[in-house]
Amino acid sequence: MTEDMKGSLMGALENVIDPELGIDIVNLGLVYDVELDEEGTANVKMTLTSMGCPMGPQIVANIKQELMELPEVKDADVNIVWNPPWSRDMMSRYAKMALGVR
Repeated sequence: MTEDMKGSLMGALENVIDPELGIDIVNLGLVYDVELDEEGTANVKMTLTSMGCPMGPQIVANIKQELMELPEVKDADVNIVWNPPWSRDMMSRYAKMALGVR
């Protein structure tokens, strides 16, 4: 997979907004990795802000919808992991400013 393709995948994921926080999942630091395999399946490794996140299923559905907009993506698989655990330190400077976090 090329760096351009990875950039396209991450760009699509920036369109997925966490409904509770109003910031995209990339800037929140929830996406750990994304790859596109030879069959056209986008594999996303990510976490959620908490184990009991009620928006998890909606976020996963939105991820699949956004990735499927890319012509190279034939399918999308989202793997939710809990290690490393998410923390505010993973957020981008933009997300911290938008949420008023230092």
